[in-house]
Amino acid sequence: MTELRLALDWTPNVNHIGFIVAKELGLYHQQGIDLQILNPLDDQYSMTPGKKLELDFADLAIAPFETVISLNNKVNQVQAIAIYAILQKDLSCITSLKSANISSPKLLDGKSYASYKARYEDYIVKEMIKNDGGEGDIKIVYPEKLGIWNTLLTGKADSTWIFDNWEGIEASSKGIELNKFTLADFNIPYGYSPIVLTKRESIAENKELYSTFIKTTQKGFLYVKKNVAESVKILKSYMTEYDLNNIDVEKSIMFSIPYFGDESSCGVMEQERVTSFLNWLVDKGLEDIVILNQPLFTNDLFE
Repeated sequence: MTELRLALDWTPNVNHIGFIVAKELGLYHQQGIDLQILNPLDDQYSMTPGKKLELDFADLAIAPFETVISLNNKVNQVQAIAIYAILQKDLSCITSLKSANISSPKLLDGKSYASYKARYEDYIVKEMIKNDGGEGDIKIVYPEKLGIWNTLLTGKADSTWIFDNWEGIEASSKGIELNKFTLADFNIPYGYSPIVLTKRESIAENKELYSTFIKTTQKGFLYVKKNVAESVKILKSYMTEYDLNNIDVEKSIMFSIPYFGDESSCGVMEQERVTSFLNWLVDKGLEDIVILNQPLFTNDLFE
């Protein structure tokens, strides 16, 4: 057996279900892979998934596409590469409680935003406000990462960034109405999130292993589509007590399934979508033009 360590970007949720199902069904084991899933709760998110990959505490990490860009362009460069897109559509959004009467991004001017300190996050939110006719004058606060969602629910922040297929499901299950603003609706071309990334050197040294991992992961996500009830039980065995008490897991899975892709698209990334995001970053002065020529993702492992 070959051990592979996968660092999650968040506590176990619907975006991780394909990995968890494939592990629990023994699909990785059948291929000679002993998959270890690293939960950020273990260290209270003191280290990001990207950092765990950089320091070799993990062989693979789940993160937004921005992490790949960041690792490749830091002083101590890490030649990271995205190898799997969990969702074929961006299911994230900027949100606020409907009761706050923030019906469009421009009304976030003068309000507070709970940030995860992601690479471009604060700039993106300000650009969304400007694209809606506002000033982009927003107060950024940085709560503890694992508690950010609750800062919105408790009124400690006016807005934050969520995954509609998880926190959005929790809100609807509780009868909490949200106003949601997607990046695409306000002319911001966003890349894939979340993705699986690894180091290019790891693929070079053992492409067959990583290809097997990717193909098995794909089987895990496709299995979920046809076996929802079983997948619900499996995911629940990994979830935090809070999520178990607050998330309608079946509803979350059913919401997500159409965006996992099919046999030909599950996990695959499109060059046009990546390039559009990279061009936007360069146009806004957030990154140097060098990123347009870097090998930041590959679909080769599906072959």
